[in-house]
Amino acid sequence: MSVSINNKGFVTSIKDKRTNKEYSPSGRASALLSMHANKKILLPQSARFSQTKQQIELSYLNGAKAVVKVQLKDQYLRLQLESLTNRGDIDNIVWGPINTTISQTIGDIIGVVRDGKFAFGMMALNDITISGPPTESDLAEMYYYIHSPDPVKYPIDPKYKEGQRFGIGGDGHSDVAFYSHPEEYFRMNGGNGAILEPAFGSSVSMHARDRRKPYTYLYSLLPDFPNDGHPRHQVSDTMDVDVVGSAIALYGCPDEKGLQVIEDIVLTEGLPHPTIDGKWIKDPAAYKPDMAWSGVHDSTISYASQLGLKAIQDEGLGEYYANPADRWGGKRINFSNNRFQSIKEFTDQTNNHGIRYGLHTLCEFIQPHSSDVHPVPNDGLQTVLRTRITNNIAPTDTIITVADTSFLNEKGTWHKNGTNVLKIGKELLTYDGVTTSRPYTLLHVKRGQYKTQALSHQAGDVMGKLQINCYNGFVPDMKLQLEYADFYAKLLVDGGMDYIDFDGLESCMYQNQGNYSFKSFYRRLFDTYHKLGGKYLRVMGSTIVEGNWHYMSVCNVGGGDHMFSPVLNKWGIEGKDVRYIWESNYLPATFGIISLSPDWSVYDAENLQAKSIGWNATYMLGLSQNTVEKCAEKQAIFKAYRTWENARAANVFTDAHKQLLKNLDYKFHLEEIGNGVFNLYPIRESRFSVFANPDSSKLFSVPNEFKTQSLQFAAKLVGTKGGSVGGATIKLDNNNAITINASISEGQYLITENGKLYLADRNRKKLQEIQDIKLPLLSAGTNKMQWELRSASHADMKFEVVISSMGTAQKIGNKRI
Repeated sequence: MSVSINNKGFVTSIKDKRTNKEYSPSGRASALLSMHANKKILLPQSARFSQTKQQIELSYLNGAKAVVKVQLKDQYLRLQLESLTNRGDIDNIVWGPINTTISQTIGDIIGVVRDGKFAFGMMALNDITISGPPTESDLAEMYYYIHSPDPVKYPIDPKYKEGQRFGIGGDGHSDVAFYSHPEEYFRMNGGNGAILEPAFGSSVSMHARDRRKPYTYLYSLLPDFPNDGHPRHQVSDTMDVDVVGSAIALYGCPDEKGLQVIEDIVLTEGLPHPTIDGKWIKDPAAYKPDMAWSGVHDSTISYASQLGLKAIQDEGLGEYYANPADRWGGKRINFSNNRFQSIKEFTDQTNNHGIRYGLHTLCEFIQPHSSDVHPVPNDGLQTVLRTRITNNIAPTDTIITVADTSFLNEKGTWHKNGTNVLKIGKELLTYDGVTTSRPYTLLHVKRGQYKTQALSHQAGDVMGKLQINCYNGFVPDMKLQLEYADFYAKLLVDGGMDYIDFDGLESCMYQNQGNYSFKSFYRRLFDTYHKLGGKYLRVMGSTIVEGNWHYMSVCNVGGGDHMFSPVLNKWGIEGKDVRYIWESNYLPATFGIISLSPDWSVYDAENLQAKSIGWNATYMLGLSQNTVEKCAEKQAIFKAYRTWENARAANVFTDAHKQLLKNLDYKFHLEEIGNGVFNLYPIRESRFSVFANPDSSKLFSVPNEFKTQSLQFAAKLVGTKGGSVGGATIKLDNNNAITINASISEGQYLITENGKLYLADRNRKKLQEIQDIKLPLLSAGTNKMQWELRSASHADMKFEVVISSMGTAQKIGNKRI
């Protein structure tokens, strides 16, 4: 691209050099670098470019002067704030916001916008530079907004308008509560590095904050939820972090080259670049499913090896809470017959099989029983405010007066937990309110709480109100957070683990330092991990923000039908929302945790793999020994699943193949025929339900777009628990009727396989073959099928029928490895 900046310091042109297309909206020039002073915006008044020094000097109305170093790299323009003089009250500098006419795809986390032909983006080149404009707490709020990436395919309902914002709904108690709109034009906001601007397109920005002074924020982590949507004040801690040195890369390129350009920026600038098997973790070729395990561990390694899975996250051990005094928290690997192993003993085995193993954590959630809370509370527990006591108090005193109310009358902190905890010296106490007139006196004081000791304190001693997490525990401040990063790194190396799932990543938001907090924590974690001898660290977590984008391998949030149903071949609302955010920011879409159900067919399992490859999606396959061993089709599923993993590893799927696999009208069957070559078969399923009353004997249309073939179906009897039918009659077109005289109980199946019909249990395990049956053929075109249920015990008894037809194989691979 070419970029033009005028003599006032405004970007006036952004052009695609191939097409000469202009992407700067007419009449909406953008400040290259704007300033914030006490929440007021200062725009540049003049700009001078020095060819010899390769610098732009910008002047502002308050007398401030900014010198920006300009470096033209092969793939991007590098800009760095070299100095800022006469700054006055300037507390933030903002790169941009730079306006564009692009609006199709908004990469709001990392700050990139795309239109299918051109990508324009801005990338932070150091930790002090973070995405978006300055906000309360330096975080972007969650909300829905109306935006259709394809107005023809997804037309917006006339009652809405482009860019209109809505609350996200729900109560915030589960992943599902965040996601409430199935329409494709309802988009969930994931950040503010890029923002939709309905009037002209979009804007992209980054900023840096002077963190050497405190800021008072009024903020809620979940602003729209009834249980958590009450903003609370917090005074941020000061840090030795200024705005000078802030640097960005500006880039513009063909849309399909966007990720390659970002990798070039990352490598050139020495930004975090984790790799797995020689591939950058952001490269779709590195995307792989993992296993989420629960229950006893006898078959864990065996299953993973058979399926070709290379990483295991242990859900069964429950959430891990870091505690310096008890690093493993009593967690051991359990087996049947009441046998146990240490985590290190188990990871020695997984590592020998080339399988990564990790724990599911609540990141930095300091529980009340932690050694950082009692018997002596750590000085690094995060506060939301500080004041001083104005009277001497003995251990038994409950009358405590303070210098000012300092928002002490706000109940709780961000979360509506109603918990008010104060720290004075080495003591924790609770209270419930404060008087509004002098002397400001705490109400309902309880001394020596959380197993700390009530102590004497002197007038003038500092008292802090602690930040409380959503589980009524505590969180570390920015200094203690680094110790926790070291703790996790040592825990991983000592335990032989190179995989960790950080649930509860809001722990990096509680400090009120936004993306800078994430960057500080993750950089320290990775640096310490590598210093201790660790190599690749696979990190998953509850969210991705600009601050941890470089470090996160996957983010398999949520799960089940809310994300994607491999059985029904359908995206859930959460899956739709997360997919758009992740894909817009060069991240793998996700199905979350998809747990194997004992009644899955082989085609269901294959569809999970096919769709994950088609959509470049990652997920965790939820398994337990109990579930797998109930599954009648275990061996067939394992073989088919491994076939897809072999094809994934062989990189045989072209972009055209992936577009085919994404089609939600089809499932797919894959056969390996040797030498990296596979046969891919399309599968079409027809589904209908036939009730004993009144639908029995109703005609159903069964399309078959492929050639005439054997009839293949699975019909499950559902309805009142314990119910049954005395038999069934099935007729396809004008063929002879199939008469089944066996009693069929609720939950059982009728299944055809290799020209045979049999009765199976609720997990598809064969119970008895139906003898003397000749199955008709499923003709090409439209077929008519009729079912009659006899002697139903309840009127609600019905068969849920799935009829499968298979198309002609397409050979793929041909040694494309």
